[in-house]
Amino acid sequence: MRPAPGEVLHFSEDPTITRFEPHVAATARQPGAYVWAVDATRAPDYWFPRQCPRAMAWVEPTTITEDRAWLGTDRVHVIEYGWLRRLQTARLYAYRFDAGAFRPFGEPPHAHVATTPVAPLGPPEPVGDLPDLHEAAGIELRLTTTLWPFWHRVTTGSLGFSGIRLRNAAPAP
Repeated sequence: MRPAPGEVLHFSEDPTITRFEPHVAATARQPGAYVWAVDATRAPDYWFPRQCPRAMAWVEPTTITEDRAWLGTDRVHVIEYGWLRRLQTARLYAYRFDAGAFRPFGEPPHAHVATTPVAPLGPPEPVGDLPDLHEAAGIELRLTTTLWPFWHRVTTGSLGFSGIRLRNAAPAP
């Protein structure tokens, strides 16, 4: 599930949203009110239940041979065993938006934001089976007791990485 050219996506477990209003998220690190969306490159970061903690890593052009070998593939998403059943049973929906209403956010950009209310281009689309979606995209999905050893390794190397909802992860050993 990725956006078509000229579109961005917002993923939600709520299939009833008809208009998205900018807001400041409770966990925001920036002061502005936004509607958040992602492009095709970052869409896989959101193929999870919303509150699921996940650590993700991928090979960059600048990734060194040792880090590439350690990762073992081009892209890996890691969740804790405690989230597996939720990943398997989540009903996730994708809302499509005209990308023209959004601007890139972050350096380098990792999301797209709108600062005015936006309406989806149509009804939300069921995303489907989330593990199957990862497999079809060639993204290795790994399970672990705790995210922290993986997270510490990727954040100190040359891989690209992202962590989402890490506050929901099991405590570090």
